[in-house]
Amino acid sequence: MAGAGGRSWRDLVAGRARKRKSPFGSQAELREAALRLLDHHQNLGDLLLEVGDLPKPGVKDGAEHQGVPPESFIVSVLQEQASKLGVPTATLAAKHAVADVERICQDSASPSRVPLLSSDQRKRLSCLLQTVKDLLGNNMFCRSLFCQEIWKMKHGFEQASELGRKVEFQKVGHQLLIPGRSHVGFSVTVLFSLVFSVFWGPGVLDAVAKEKQEDVSMVQAVRFWLNVFNVSLYGSVAHPDSLRQFFRHTLTEVLTYNPVLKVSDAIQMQKEWSFTRTSPLLTALYRKLLVAFSVKESICQLQQVLETHEVNWQHVLSCVSTLVVCQAEAEQLFKDLLSHLLLKAFGNYDMESMITAFLIARQAALEGPAVFMPYSEWFKASFGNAGGHHGSSKKSLVFLLEFLSELVPFETAPYLKVHIMYPPFVPTKHRSLLLEYITLAKTRLADLKVAIEDMGLYEDLSATDEAVQPQAQALRDVEKALQIFENTRKIPTSVIEASIFRRPYYTSWFLPALLRPRVLPKTPDGCMAFIDALKRADKIPSNLYSTYLQACHAMKEKVLQDDSKAEPTHSKEPFEQLKAELAELRTLAVDQAQWEDVAAQAAVVSDRLRGLLGGSSEEDGAAPLDSPVPVAVPAPRLAPCHQSVVDLLLTSFCQTLLAASSFNPPDRQGPCLSLVVRMMCGHRNLLPALLGRLCQLLYHQGPSLGAAHILGLAAFVIHLSECRALIPGVEANFGVSQPVPGKALSVSEYWSSLLVCRTEESFVFCLRFCTAAAAYVMCKFSSCSREDFCALIPPGLIKKLQFLVPRLSLEARGVLCEEAKTALSWTSLSCPSLNYRRASLCLWRQAGFQELLKEEAFQLSFREWLLMELEVCPEKDILSASERQDFHYWAIYQRYLPAPSAAGGCDGDLEKACGVIINALLDSSQRLDLGGCGQSKMSVSPEILCRLQELVLELRCRPKLLPGCSAAHRHFLLEILQGRLTGSQHGSALGEQLWRQQELLLHRRILVGLPASTLITTCWKGNKTVLDCDSFLCFVNSELRGTWSSREGGMCGAILSFLLFQGLLNASLECEDAAEGVNEALATCQTKCPVVLLSAALWWPRLEPVLCSQWKRLFGAPLAEELDRLRGWHSSSTRFLCSGAVLPVSDPPWLSAAFLHGAILQQSPRGRGREALQRLGTDAEQLLVALLFFSLLDLISARIAPKEGVDFQTSLEWSLEILQCLEERGTSWPLFFHSAERDPGECRVLRSAASQQHTRLLPLAFYSLTPSFQRELLRREPTFLSVALQMYIQLLQLFVEGEVLPQSDQHPTEHLISAARRFLLGAIPHCPAHSFGNIQPLLRTCEELDPELGAALLHFSQPAVAMELEEELELF
Repeated sequence: MAGAGGRSWRDLVAGRARKRKSPFGSQAELREAALRLLDHHQNLGDLLLEVGDLPKPGVKDGAEHQGVPPESFIVSVLQEQASKLGVPTATLAAKHAVADVERICQDSASPSRVPLLSSDQRKRLSCLLQTVKDLLGNNMFCRSLFCQEIWKMKHGFEQASELGRKVEFQKVGHQLLIPGRSHVGFSVTVLFSLVFSVFWGPGVLDAVAKEKQEDVSMVQAVRFWLNVFNVSLYGSVAHPDSLRQFFRHTLTEVLTYNPVLKVSDAIQMQKEWSFTRTSPLLTALYRKLLVAFSVKESICQLQQVLETHEVNWQHVLSCVSTLVVCQAEAEQLFKDLLSHLLLKAFGNYDMESMITAFLIARQAALEGPAVFMPYSEWFKASFGNAGGHHGSSKKSLVFLLEFLSELVPFETAPYLKVHIMYPPFVPTKHRSLLLEYITLAKTRLADLKVAIEDMGLYEDLSATDEAVQPQAQALRDVEKALQIFENTRKIPTSVIEASIFRRPYYTSWFLPALLRPRVLPKTPDGCMAFIDALKRADKIPSNLYSTYLQACHAMKEKVLQDDSKAEPTHSKEPFEQLKAELAELRTLAVDQAQWEDVAAQAAVVSDRLRGLLGGSSEEDGAAPLDSPVPVAVPAPRLAPCHQSVVDLLLTSFCQTLLAASSFNPPDRQGPCLSLVVRMMCGHRNLLPALLGRLCQLLYHQGPSLGAAHILGLAAFVIHLSECRALIPGVEANFGVSQPVPGKALSVSEYWSSLLVCRTEESFVFCLRFCTAAAAYVMCKFSSCSREDFCALIPPGLIKKLQFLVPRLSLEARGVLCEEAKTALSWTSLSCPSLNYRRASLCLWRQAGFQELLKEEAFQLSFREWLLMELEVCPEKDILSASERQDFHYWAIYQRYLPAPSAAGGCDGDLEKACGVIINALLDSSQRLDLGGCGQSKMSVSPEILCRLQELVLELRCRPKLLPGCSAAHRHFLLEILQGRLTGSQHGSALGEQLWRQQELLLHRRILVGLPASTLITTCWKGNKTVLDCDSFLCFVNSELRGTWSSREGGMCGAILSFLLFQGLLNASLECEDAAEGVNEALATCQTKCPVVLLSAALWWPRLEPVLCSQWKRLFGAPLAEELDRLRGWHSSSTRFLCSGAVLPVSDPPWLSAAFLHGAILQQSPRGRGREALQRLGTDAEQLLVALLFFSLLDLISARIAPKEGVDFQTSLEWSLEILQCLEERGTSWPLFFHSAERDPGECRVLRSAASQQHTRLLPLAFYSLTPSFQRELLRREPTFLSVALQMYIQLLQLFVEGEVLPQSDQHPTEHLISAARRFLLGAIPHCPAHSFGNIQPLLRTCEELDPELGAALLHFSQPAVAMELEEELELF
């Protein structure tokens, strides 16, 4: 009530008291008159706008004031009016206060949209709030009713909005329009008062927390009032401490509002309180409140509330979800909080702390592994080892198990499965306690109709959805098993184990899901191959398999009868929803003002993605969560539904990146892209499709990608590397030429393996991609610490740039004289006219990039450079042959040879450089083929081999050894080759054998490409220089016998023979007497390495002219004696065959036999050879035996390599001819079939000339001769039965052990074994009694491998034993 001139009611009363004498005789009369006046003209709304000091509670009237306080009339009037209306005084005051608020908002002379309150409005609102505050202090104001009336107002929302909007903008011009700090305090007071008055009204928080709000006006009102919690609203108006106190109090009120839910309710319902399922209004409130605090302060406040208040579990756990989703730092802080809670729980045996820890761990895990570790991982880490809190004592263990037991009645199936599959660590003596809990948990699962036995092979125990039905889980298991099988071509181990240890699930669910009837394709697909593999492994019952085939046939018939049946259509609604959410995310990423909403939107996208992909089927519940992701690089397999989803995600990422880059550089684009990629990595069942699709794009389609695709994928790869902790190893299968089988690659190594530089197009793509990736990471994460920055960059990308930029730009090969004048702009990389070479060179010249190259992890070593260079297809290279040669010279001689080893160089060491080149050549040939580039996998790069030759020749220029020095120069080349053979491990025995054969073939190719002078060295012996052949001869004996001893080695063996003899002659130049040195070396070969002389005999027609010419050129003297002897034996053998001359037998005879064998091989046909055998003298028995041995080696070679020019049938006929000649002469020949330990000297030499493979296959050659075995042989050779039995046993063992026996269509191995068995069974009865005396050591083995033959031997050996006993008795 304001009078004329705006004076207050108090002023009016006081003024009139001074002008005239009061007509009232007493105070009572005055009060009564005033009450009558007010009763007739009162306006309670105006009355509330008057401010005064209300009497304090408990103080009687007149006790402190002798006068009449005007405010007492407000109370009196309210009480009297309320009494007349029959309502409580507080209710009446609240209603009139609401009316005053509405009138203040309306009483404005200015337009409605003016943001500021007038001074009169501010004064009246201040008076109203002060009066309400005083009334509250005297319990004369109902706050709850005031809130209800505000929301009930017809235009309450509009009026509240208007008032709030004007108060909100009050701060904008407070320095101009509100002078003095008191007005600042007024503004804040108004805001805080309205928030507490309105927001905390009954039902408001219920509306906020309600997931689906149908009242649109209510939603609009709540959204408006949430804006009051924008911290930016207050600026400098409110003191930060006051603001945090207000927000802290508000957060506490939210967390403790209406705490009616019990812990048991929270256990059962918390999955409904995840971030995406919580009301957006409530999550928005949390996010606004938490802005005022750091993440640590927020979690501390949450912890304090949990320890001191009864809480609303729905609000608490939804707040936990909001924190872990929206704050990246929250994960570690929550882990610390959980550790603290567990420590407190086990320290005080506090159940409340324990349940709080479990609820928080489960709630955080609900948001996926991208933001928090799965619950199964947390449970294992906390209780899965003896170091857990429960392992300190039995009491702690009992406490844990009792706690878990109390949870059981309320638990859902996924958590029970975790506890059963990953039980707490329990000492053996307390195992019964754990078994009690497991029994209880299984009973609960049975009540839930979930059987632990029906758990899937690849069920994700970290998933928090309801248990998947066994049928659906079995279908997921089949899909996963098929994916593994198609990538590895092996039955997954989990399937094998399930067929044995989880038979009920395997037969009841897995096999029916796999063998679902369908129309079988004409060309067998992966599913058919998988079923066939299981059938061969006896993992599918025959009757079930037959039923499956019949059902498939019936379905085919049905389809043929009704081929017009439409394919089922799938709803596109989930896909469109995901697309819409990604578009919304892109909008948020571009607008910096909305970055705080990115994390929440990413969680929504994650929820849509989870619904689209279905439950996770990626991991086996009993297997570690970091099992490798299989990717078939030659042909990645993606399900159509997964490919469409991955394409959408990648497209959205690229569009978001380009849209954001049009406004800001990467370092000012906010966290959106990192959050999106982290969210993708959290979906483990998406990773195979994601990595497979990236393989398709980068490995197969890279050169065809446009600039936008390259930029987007480069940034995506960087962000994937940022999330490397969430990505398990990648099991990249490169096909038949796998580099390292079974080795899982890190995600960084995976990118490097996909970016191959082989052709001109791939060079351009790799350069653009790596340049974009490096430029992005250097711009995006430039503010990171050096350690974090280096950890983000895939080393392979930087190493690719070190290979590519100098190769394609001459300017990058020298020392940088100056830094690039302008840094490489990220936006310029998307320009179509960009010169990619100039862009990469600009990046190369930047000081930051050069500093990065100094880091050890990013240095490209000599070996790595060689492996990259060896992948290049020369005929499709971007460089010409001359340009490539210049690049090689620069890289080897200027960059790596003089560089220190710390920088990946060779320290100027030629031997070290040669070793690196040899290992790189061999590793490259053993790794990958060149993708159809025309270069054979087993070939050796001629250009790199030329560089090796140059380095080896340069090594020969070192100083000679001084006299008296007994040590020879190290034969480092042979050390390298032998080191590779001795240190290899390649899985199975067969795999090791195949790898070794391939490796030796490569060794031979490298050796034949090196100068002959490198094979033989010299040393001092006494006072003279002698040839040192020991190292090389040892290498030949151990590794190269197969190449030298037969024609199987082809021209490679011939060239090796040439090189050895040329090396001998060249090295003998350093000897005082060259002829003597050569003679001693050849004599050494005769005793230590006869295979060298056998090879010389085999290839002498080609070798002789080369050696004679070289000897004449070097020495101009007659041939050395030993060389002349070799020439003489060859001449004698040729004359013997051609002219019938007498063949002198050499000492040793096998050498003459070798030359005769070589000469016979040159004759065609072999008629002369048969006739010549009859002309051999009586002293030629040993020569014939050696000749038979050499012919049998040819026989074996014909079976091993039938296309190498050696005919099996011809070799067999020739061997039979020699055997017949031996039989006619009565010569003993089976001795060389004995093991080497029992052989006499001559036979031992013969066997040492054969390779290990030829020696193992001697049984095959032996039983190929059975047509010539006569009964007389059994009586004449007492050891024949023993040799025949030994050969048969060895033949069976080769077959049983899985040895890949060479065979032909005319002579299959099974027929040979059967023929050998028939021969023995027919020969045993005709063997003399003394023949059985040598078979006793073989009898037991024979009985195990062939019981029938063993019984026959035992039967016919009995009389012999009896006869021997009688003879012994007679001796006495």
